[in-house]
Amino acid sequence: MQAIILAAGMGKRLGEYTKNNTKCMLPVNGVRLIDRMLTQLSSQNLNRVVIVVGYEGTKLIEYIGNRYDNKLKIEYVHNPIYDKTNNIYSLALAKQQMMEDDTLLLESDLIFDSEMLDILVKHPDSNLALVAKYETWMDGTMVRIDDDRNIVNFIPKKAFKYSDTDKYFKTVNIYKFSKDFLRDKYIPFLDAYSKVMGNNEYYENVLRIISFLNNTDLKALPITTEKWYEIDDKQDLDIAEAIFAEEQDILKKYYGRFGGYWRFPKMLDYCYLVNPYFRSSEIIDEMQANFRTLIGEYPSGMKVNTLLASKCWGVKEDYIVPGNGAAELIKALMELLPGKLGITRPTFEEYPNRRESESLVTFIPQNNEYRYSVQDLMNFFEKNPADNILLINPDNPSGNFIPMQDICMFAEWCEKHGIRLIVDESFVDFSINWENNTLLHDHILESYPHMLVMKSISKSYGVPGIRLGILCSADVEIIAKIKKMVSIWNLNSFCEFFMQIYTKYEKDYKRACERFIVTRNTFEENLRQIRFLRVIPSQANYFLVEVLPPYTAREIILRMLKEHNILMRNCSGKEGFDGKQYMRIAIRDDKDNSRFIAALKEIDNNKE
Repeated sequence: MQAIILAAGMGKRLGEYTKNNTKCMLPVNGVRLIDRMLTQLSSQNLNRVVIVVGYEGTKLIEYIGNRYDNKLKIEYVHNPIYDKTNNIYSLALAKQQMMEDDTLLLESDLIFDSEMLDILVKHPDSNLALVAKYETWMDGTMVRIDDDRNIVNFIPKKAFKYSDTDKYFKTVNIYKFSKDFLRDKYIPFLDAYSKVMGNNEYYENVLRIISFLNNTDLKALPITTEKWYEIDDKQDLDIAEAIFAEEQDILKKYYGRFGGYWRFPKMLDYCYLVNPYFRSSEIIDEMQANFRTLIGEYPSGMKVNTLLASKCWGVKEDYIVPGNGAAELIKALMELLPGKLGITRPTFEEYPNRRESESLVTFIPQNNEYRYSVQDLMNFFEKNPADNILLINPDNPSGNFIPMQDICMFAEWCEKHGIRLIVDESFVDFSINWENNTLLHDHILESYPHMLVMKSISKSYGVPGIRLGILCSADVEIIAKIKKMVSIWNLNSFCEFFMQIYTKYEKDYKRACERFIVTRNTFEENLRQIRFLRVIPSQANYFLVEVLPPYTAREIILRMLKEHNILMRNCSGKEGFDGKQYMRIAIRDDKDNSRFIAALKEIDNNKE
């Protein structure tokens, strides 16, 4: 058996990364793609490796040199018109070699687990394409397969239909072909196709014709848990570096993205905190039905969006400002408020990160569940004065919850002491009796005129993609200042439309919140069965858990990521934990939670 690697392309979409080198010279976490691929191929007992070069081919040949002489016999085929042709021509240049042996065909911009080659080579099928079930991040050639894994059609980009994606598989661009298939079918069709269509085509089109004529020649092998990625642009490179990071760097690579985890194949994201049920409401269907209008039109300005926010959350227009996520409003507010800020740690660090460290007055609960009451806060800040006090309720990450009547008592205390109270109630809709726990009522805001109430709509409504948050206060002066600090078009059309139609779906939202509380109770019961976890009660949509010996939080998180493709949040480094081993676990729907618990139990049952 031999391998043919197509490495003639220019890789224009990678910009400056391929200005002076072909794509396979790209380093991913310090290792060039070509080195990784040749090392993987060297374990397959191949007769030779043929590399088709073109753009910066001389540099590639010089780089490879004789470093693999004791492992592989490497030959080169040159494509002198790489800038005027596509991969069908590069492959045609190697057709003589293809007819001489069974062949592995690979594209050089791939990074993949070595096990994929083992699976492909050892599989009894002679002509085989590795494929992966379609996901939204995928681009390029798709196929459809029948129940016997026969490839019945190749779907070029022009024929791609989003309505059919549940039936699509993406080609991984790693194939195995028998010498007989190549000599008797593929090469003759390749010659005929190129003669008619020219050289600016793709070799998959030849496979498409063969699949039409005889759908039993080429079979598909869907991969399961094996990792792979195709690197076409800068974002692909960034994602590949996260997927294939070394153990000491992998969490930094993922956490540093701050979201966008839908780009990672089949990953379950247990870091980000959103309502798992409201997204099933028909509100999303209505937004989807209006997608083309919304993306093609300008959103309204601040005046209209303030009116819509006022309608949705029942607060006077002068008392509310909508933001491009709560993050925009937090930034503006922290820059605006003078004096010292009182905080409780461990906490959501977005607020203190926007302040100078010397302006912070920090309270840390002195118990192992990080519980505290308003009396604890009053006692502390009586002795350690602050001009402003932040209260996140329920708190993040502890899940500590303070009832409404106590919040009001604390707000009254703050008013008497000339302290501005900031209450972030982004998670309050997940609390028991949640409809009676919100401060977003005109009469409450007016009773405590210096109180500010922040709410991230992303979290409780499960729509982080539209970027929406609100800040409310009867202090109309500070609300007016915040409105001037943010852009007049700070909200996009999707966000505006969500507020326009939300009131039609309020009953759906209430049902979603009620359903969530049931899910949380079940999830907590299951978490408590894991022997190495100590679960701290929560009124939010997450649990803070302590990881008990012999494990560390990092160890569990790495195993969940590497063995089960589940991403979790390590809280051990947060200020206030003093290095103790803590994780924050989001709560998703029952199906995802079952997969999560099964993964934890597998670790629990296999203690070394």
